[in-house]
Amino acid sequence: MALLNNEIVQQVQQRLADLPDPVKLMVFTSPDHCDYCKEIVQLAEEVAATSDKLTAEVYDIRQAPEQAQALNITMAPVIAMVGAKDYGLRYYGIPSGHEFSTLLAGIERASYGKPDLDEQTKTYLASLSQPVTLQVFVTPTCPYCPRGAILAYDMAVASDKVVAEVVESMEFQDLAMQFNVMGVPLTVINGKERIEGAAPPPMVVDAIKKVLA
Repeated sequence: MALLNNEIVQQVQQRLADLPDPVKLMVFTSPDHCDYCKEIVQLAEEVAATSDKLTAEVYDIRQAPEQAQALNITMAPVIAMVGAKDYGLRYYGIPSGHEFSTLLAGIERASYGKPDLDEQTKTYLASLSQPVTLQVFVTPTCPYCPRGAILAYDMAVASDKVVAEVVESMEFQDLAMQFNVMGVPLTVINGKERIEGAAPPPMVVDAIKKVLA
């Protein structure tokens, strides 16, 4: 049974009709603690079928260590959105509910390779010399979460030093507990600085500066 109905398929086709560069949806699954792996694979394949610029590749993280290592992926399930190059766009868990829009936005960013950011933010991110990991904890029912997640994707596209990991907190409860996630969206920078809510770019930039100081 299809996960996406005909109406949604048509909407996705229209939205992704003008993608300039091919994008690979690289799905890594795991035999352990992966309740939605089947659905994640199916969703990636159904989305990939909406555009000739999209392909879905599926790997078992244990059986494909070289592919996982090349993308610096250490846990699953995850969808890596890889365009002309790997911009560091990751979605951990199943992008359902409001988070389906995050997946589509990630595909667009990977294809266009251009962030939707103001010039001041882009200039700062381009100047980074140290690695930055933005972990954005989300849930499918949170209407504000895509804003925080997509901002992280934009920042990853803007800088080779930034990786954006959007994490579905209900599927990765151990990680959510580790960072004491009480509400979403929550952005954690390099495992240290926390930003609660859908923060604007200047606030995230200030937090990155604090971490790297």
